[in-house]
Amino acid sequence: MYHKEKSIQIKNSASSLYNNLSVQRIAPRHLTYFTVVHANVVNMVSASWDGLNYSHRQLQSKEPNVATSTSLIMQAAFCVLPSRDLLVVTSQKGIQMYESDGSIMVYWHALDTPETPTAQAIFGRGISAVGQNYICVGVSSGSILVFDVPSKGSNITLSEVLEEHNESITDLASECSGSQECIADLVSADDGGNLYVWKSGEEFQILNKIAGFDMTCSSVKLWKGTVVAGYGTGQIRIYEAVTGILHAEITAHARWIYSLDIAPFSGLLLSAAEDSLVRVWHLTLTPETNSVEVAHLHNECVTDTQICGAKFCDGDGYAFAVTGYDLSEIIRYTQT
Repeated sequence: MYHKEKSIQIKNSASSLYNNLSVQRIAPRHLTYFTVVHANVVNMVSASWDGLNYSHRQLQSKEPNVATSTSLIMQAAFCVLPSRDLLVVTSQKGIQMYESDGSIMVYWHALDTPETPTAQAIFGRGISAVGQNYICVGVSSGSILVFDVPSKGSNITLSEVLEEHNESITDLASECSGSQECIADLVSADDGGNLYVWKSGEEFQILNKIAGFDMTCSSVKLWKGTVVAGYGTGQIRIYEAVTGILHAEITAHARWIYSLDIAPFSGLLLSAAEDSLVRVWHLTLTPETNSVEVAHLHNECVTDTQICGAKFCDGDGYAFAVTGYDLSEIIRYTQT
């Protein structure tokens, strides 16, 4: 179903972090942007669709009044809002927001660090654009920071802090189908496997809490009112967002899942784990019977590689890209 394409080389290898790959397709310019985190650097590659031109950029983690920051970056993700696109980077010190090509930093938010060192690490992790003008970022304390983003300029403001989780946020996801009918438009996951379902607005409302079972939910997606969650057990669970009904449970991988992605137009689901496997599934929702069917379509083995990032490169799932720990390349697969 998929075949391997020419890999894209990156300047540094990928760190072992959940969801360590972000992809943005720039259709008018026939370009795709990729970002991969290595220690305190974000590797950015802009690739032309014909595969002939690549340009590289590196973004350092930053903090005010320090020439070079050594704070580790936890995640870099593209956030696509109706009026603008931003690249958001989270680290141990704060949250940086850039224009999507990485050219200009438009906003910096420092994380609260205690004056006396504590046992708990401080970092940001979990990034998602939500609704018309919000970007949400998770924090190790369990808080979710909600930023109000204007259509242009750097007047980004922290509009709300959501304090429901008691454990570190691992991932955030917004409704990716583009459907306006879905009540829930944000889901948040934490280290205890708990999932919280939200409705965005001037004040975010919590709609549902799906209790975890003390196993990390490392990656989560929201599609057509359905939550798809990947866990450290290698399992994928599929819930109805608003009611929390468990539709399906798949023993998908032998080891820890690091990344999930959904192609919103086709219902294809991508899962990738430490067991070197990337699997492609197909989700079929049947509203009349309120059921979800899952079919396994394809898998690829990236030999001897602990996969840490996997993303579709388009909304139909025609192509996907994969990163692995200590690998200095982005591996690409395209449908045959």
